Order: sequence, then C-alpha cells, then structure tokens
Amino acid sequence: MSFTRTLRAVGGVAAAGALLFTAAPTASADYIRDGQWALDAFNPQKVWKESTGKNVTVAVIDSGVNGDHVDLKGNVLPGKSFADGGGTADHESDDDHGTAMAALIAGHGHGPNHADGIMGLAPDVKILPIKRNESVGGNANSIDGPIRYAVDHGAKVINMSFAGPYALNEQEKSAISYAVKKDVLLVAGSGNEGTSKPSYPAAAPGVLAVGAVAEDGKVLGESNYGPHIRLIAPGEKIYSAGTSLKYRQATGTSDATAYVSAAAALVRSKFPDLTAGQVANRLTKTAITPDGKTGITSPDPKYGYGVIRPYRALSEDIPEGPKNGPLTMPKDPQPAGAGADAPGQEAQGSASDDKGGLSPLAVAGMALGVVVVLGIVIGVVVASKKRRNGPPPGGTGFGGPGGGAGVPPQHQFGAYPQPGGPGAYPQSGGPGAYPSAPPTQPPGQ
Repeated sequence: MSFTRTLRAVGGVAAAGALLFTAAPTASADYIRDGQWALDAFNPQKVWKESTGKNVTVAVIDSGVNGDHVDLKGNVLPGKSFADGGGTADHESDDDHGTAMAALIAGHGHGPNHADGIMGLAPDVKILPIKRNESVGGNANSIDGPIRYAVDHGAKVINMSFAGPYALNEQEKSAISYAVKKDVLLVAGSGNEGTSKPSYPAAAPGVLAVGAVAEDGKVLGESNYGPHIRLIAPGEKIYSAGTSLKYRQATGTSDATAYVSAAAALVRSKFPDLTAGQVANRLTKTAITPDGKTGITSPDPKYGYGVIRPYRALSEDIPEGPKNGPLTMPKDPQPAGAGADAPGQEAQGSASDDKGGLSPLAVAGMALGVVVVLGIVIGVVVASKKRRNGPPPGGTGFGGPGGGAGVPPQHQFGAYPQPGGPGAYPQSGGPGAYPSAPPTQPPGQ
C-alpha cells in the first residue's frame, strides 16, 4: 500500500480529516521531482501560500554545500569551513551529504516553472553552510565553533543531520546554551542504529531531536529512539541534490531532520515574534502519530509527538505557549566570580530575572544579613562596655574571685545565639534558611 493510501486509511480511524499528510502529487516530466513523495505528502502548494521561508537563514552544519548546484544556486551563502584549512563552505565537490540536506530545506528546482530537480520545503530560505572538522572528537563532536558561528551570522534554525555516541564536552554544551539564549532553534537527527542508546547532539538538552518515518507510515526501523525524541518526519528513499553525482537517494534520520528544519523555518518566517521554543510548540501541537493521534501531552520514545504537518503548523490557531515550548533546557554554567552561585551550578531563575532589579527573596535575604550583623556589633559593644565598667582589679565580682563582669551568666553576650550556632538566625543555604529562588521547572507541554 502506498504511503498516501496508508495515511488516509489511518485518518479514517482517527477524527475526520486527521491525516498524517495530505498528498497531492504534482505532474512532472522529471523523474527526480516525481520521486519526491515526501514533499508531495506535505501538500507544498498549500504550504507555500502560507510561507516559503523568506527572511530566514538556516545553518547547515555538515560536510559543506555545493552552492553552484542548479537547484540551489542563489540560496547558499558563503559560510565557513572549520576543516581543510578554513575558507568558505559553499563549494563542496566531494561529500554530498551537506548539499542534500540544504536542498531538502531550500532547493528551488530548475527549468520552466522550476518544475524539474529538487524542490525544498522552504524554497526561499537562505542556507548558511558550515563544514565541520570531523577528525576532531568523533562524529558528533567539534560543533562548538560551528554553532557559535551560525548564531553570530544570523541563523534562526541550525540543522545538524549527524549523530554519534560521544557525549558533548563542556565547550559544546556551552555553545548549545549560547544558541538557546540567542533564540536559535537547534534541530538534530537521532541516528540510524535502531537503538535506544542516546546519540549526540540530538540527546543533548536544548536540541529538538528528530526520528524518521518510512513511506508506509511506520517509524523507520533504523531510527534511534528514546525519551528525547520530539518529532518524526519522512526519512525513507528520499531524493535530493548531490555533488559528484547530480542527485542521490538516501534513507535515514538525516533527511527527516532537514524536513523538520525546513518546517521550523517556514514557521519562523510567518511568525517572527515567536521564540524558538514556541516554534517547536507549533510543530509538536500539530503533529500526528502513526496511529492517527493528535494533541498528545507526552512524547512517545519512538515518534515523539508525531509526524510534522507544516500546513497545519502555519494555519491553525495555536496558543503561543511557554517560552521554551517542548524543549528541555540545558544547564547554564556561570563563570567563577559571576554572582553568588558556585561555578557550574545550574542557574536559578525567578520571575524578576527578566525585568532586572532584586527579587523579593533577595531583598529579604539582605535585610536578614543586616539584622545579624547589627546584632553582632551591638553585642561586641555591650561586652566591651561591661568589661570597662566592671569591678576594679582584684575585686571578687559575681561568682567569686576571677569571675565575670558582674553580669549573670545567662545574660552574658556569649549566651545569645551566634551566627551558625544552635538557635542562630537562619543562614543562606543552611537548615531553616530562607528559601532561595525555586529551581527551574521542566517546560510545560
């Protein structure tokens, strides 16, 4: 059974009209265009009436891009290579992976009415190609420089169609946090081993992890899975542009990731005021599971919230939702000396953080500190005065020879609670202390 028929059969079980995709294949004499079943399933003509991705730049961190390809020419910026001695990344002539991802996102076809070749889901997007140095740290590593470059050069979406078993180092985690702070949506493929073992960068907090769906409407067997998966998209027998060969066909989560990045770019173009998390929220809220469910509240390890439906993400009335949407936020390590928190401690947010100034808790803490210090100072002064005004040398005083200054023991300064001692005023971080800012809560679904 074809993918389209399968989806329509699924839709018959679910609510009326709730299909994974609505496919309307376009007539073309070009076998490459005719082979783009995934694009046709998205019903691109309806999608492009809502958005084509104008004014949005998508960074493709990959193997470089052939910006001279007939289906991409004019849509590819120079970018940067972090391999091969540097330079730009828009003249790749060997590895075709990055070119293929770029074309699925922003290909514009060629020929009369652009009816031939590869058409991307967001044909007016600009591609910022960034070539990774894959010889450093394994497949998923060496992404800190590329991510920061992408953010600093105007990318609103970063496509990372690669995965590896190596956990990210601190520099790479910091780069992801940097992108999140700058409101850039990071999208990464889950990997193609058919395992639940986490792969990176998809499994890293702050990243929108993508799995793949096959042409028959089922989750692709090779698609890695786990609690971090948020969306799935077509990833089987996907035609796209190449380098040494003009076109190629491939299967995997890489292609699915490119489609999700393209869908995110469409949403960012139409709704420029939405945060990255709210863009992800639109995609997840309009996704549909392989068994026809929509609006699920908790992501499934295999398919997340479901398959993207770009037209619905662009056209439905969906509340903006929380700033971070369905994304899990990374920890935000602070440099030494940058505030009261210890280095490496997760940032503790409060309602006043975004407005500047001191929170009520901070004011209360400062007032408490003043009270404690005043108590100590007064006590020292009183004790000193008592010593000066005590009996003359040799006097017996209270308690006999060598006794105190004529003050009953229970009334001496040393008998009052001291900072940190039993009965002391609550100190920051200690038992009974005033509460600090509440820990960051998981983003609402």
